[in-house]
Amino acid sequence: MTHGTVTRGAFTPHPLLRNAHLQTIAPSFRRTPALALRIERRELPDGDFVDLGWCGAGTGPIAVLLHGLSGGFDSKYARGLAQKLIAKNWRCVMLQFRGAGPEPNRLPRSYHHGDTQDFRELLELLRAREPDTPLYAVGWSLGGNVLLKYLGEEGSKAPLTRAVSVCPPFQLKPCAERLSRGFSRVYQRHLLRELKQMIRTKHARVPLPIDLPRMQGARDFIEFDNAATAIINGFRDADDYYQRASCGGYLGGIQVPTLIIHSADDPFMTPAIMPTAERLPPGVTLELCEAGGHVGFVAAGPGLKAHWWLEDRIPAYL
Repeated sequence: MTHGTVTRGAFTPHPLLRNAHLQTIAPSFRRTPALALRIERRELPDGDFVDLGWCGAGTGPIAVLLHGLSGGFDSKYARGLAQKLIAKNWRCVMLQFRGAGPEPNRLPRSYHHGDTQDFRELLELLRAREPDTPLYAVGWSLGGNVLLKYLGEEGSKAPLTRAVSVCPPFQLKPCAERLSRGFSRVYQRHLLRELKQMIRTKHARVPLPIDLPRMQGARDFIEFDNAATAIINGFRDADDYYQRASCGGYLGGIQVPTLIIHSADDPFMTPAIMPTAERLPPGVTLELCEAGGHVGFVAAGPGLKAHWWLEDRIPAYL
């Protein structure tokens, strides 16, 4: 086979949560999974830092977990998966992207969809520490975009055994436009509120070369990325950022076995962004579910209790 595979996912939504928005919102009401994290501060070559959250013990495989936009060590989807992997004698390390934690990072730059360098350096660190330990990676949304972009950049040099990307925004501009329409504006408003607060907090400690009132007044992601993201991260404007940071242009370079889990009703996306099998390289499978929302995938367990389907599907693939 000279190309990848697109298959229909086996996910069946909870009968009370069939709507895409209910699937997307329901996980926010989940109790945060308990997880004992050992925090390691990693000083970076450019003078900045990232924090690593370790969990699990022993000498088993290591899974690197990459959170989504406005996520971090408290991301419930990452903690839930970590619990399942630890039960299988794996270890997990969450990479909290620079600037994503409660303490602002030191440099003006911040994490974004196209920033693969910190992830790359973490994998190099793990490989140097434990040359014979199998390494895996899982990313959700923004983290899924970072993971796929990195895999495409590195090709056969990527030191991973397998990888899983959940709900990545293959093309950022259509996704930004989608979040400006209909009920999806609710998600946009929530995320922008958190991002603006992050920029204000950071600007108070690390003066940024931006027009703060313009950033604060941004009504959508395109305006925000033009006013803040592009400027502090070295892009010409939002369009330049979207073009260079989108993972869709890097898929052809992936040489690590990779599963991409997505939903056709994701309210952060549009079906037009989904790649065909011909655009995927051998060894890459897009598992497209009819439902699931954005990083939702809430199924029904015994007594109609919420069952977090991803936390079975991802370990099964890994």
